[in-house]
Amino acid sequence: MEKIASFKVDHRKFGIGMYISRIDGDIVSYDVRMVKPNGGKYISNPSLHTIEHLFATYARSSDVGDKVIYVGPMGCRTGFYLLMRSFDHDAAIKLVRDSLTFVAGFTGDIPGATEPECGNYSEHDLASAKADVLPLLEVLKDYSEDKLYYPD
Repeated sequence: MEKIASFKVDHRKFGIGMYISRIDGDIVSYDVRMVKPNGGKYISNPSLHTIEHLFATYARSSDVGDKVIYVGPMGCRTGFYLLMRSFDHDAAIKLVRDSLTFVAGFTGDIPGATEPECGNYSEHDLASAKADVLPLLEVLKDYSEDKLYYPD
């Protein structure tokens, strides 16, 4: 089998940030990296699950929600993939920044976290989710399109 695109990226050469993983026609896959790959710190499953619910809910409810195709965690527990249709990169950075700001300040019941709505509704950790988004939020403060490319 052919090696997939994300396995061709040298994960030793980049850290926390947002990157263009691939472009397929009018769909851009963004690598939203919350911790350094192979850095020894990973996002716990309950935190990842909570971030997923809040990030996806915010992004799909935003004014560009109709462009959001997918928001989902990476199996390696270092971040998320965000897939957008026909989208401006600077606006995608803003969407991620706004979504994670929403997570960091969220109070109340986690959307979709009931037994009828979710296949693992009891595995959430809002306090960890709020803490886990802060390093990427700091990095994204002055982020721009020119930083979206993986280093050589």
